[in-house]
Amino acid sequence: PVHRRVLYAMNVLGNDWNKAYKKSARVVGDVIGKYHPHGDLAVYNTIVRMAQPFSLRYMLVDGQGNFGSIDGDSAAAMRYTEIRLAKIAHELMADLEKETVDFVDNYDGTEKIPDVMPTKIPNLLVNGSSGITVGMATNIPPHNLT
Repeated sequence: PVHRRVLYAMNVLGNDWNKAYKKSARVVGDVIGKYHPHGDLAVYNTIVRMAQPFSLRYMLVDGQGNFGSIDGDSAAAMRYTEIRLAKIAHELMADLEKETVDFVDNYDGTEKIPDVMPTKIPNLLVNGSSGITVGMATNIPPHNLT
């Protein structure tokens, strides 16, 4: 859910691939305040991962600054990095304004957020997924669709 909320918040901000970068801290603040009332580090780590070319086959966030390295170097603090949506991320939210998916209330009922993204690309297949949750684990490798 945090990935969806970050991408949606960036879309609402107008943080598009063809516009100026915005501070990561600005996006993190919007996500926490409107959609995801959890720690800022969880949100920023999600942004960092979506901006790392070695984490995703197709990056969803275009980052400017130090977003870490494959050798384990950590990213710079959110106040030093800038981000905007990657061009391909717009395909995840295509036709969002046409009410193609259901919108649900956020945590305090003041905003509406999409329940799912009306994506034109199979993000789970092209970028894969890995993680552990209560009693379950997954490791889906990224696939090349060409």
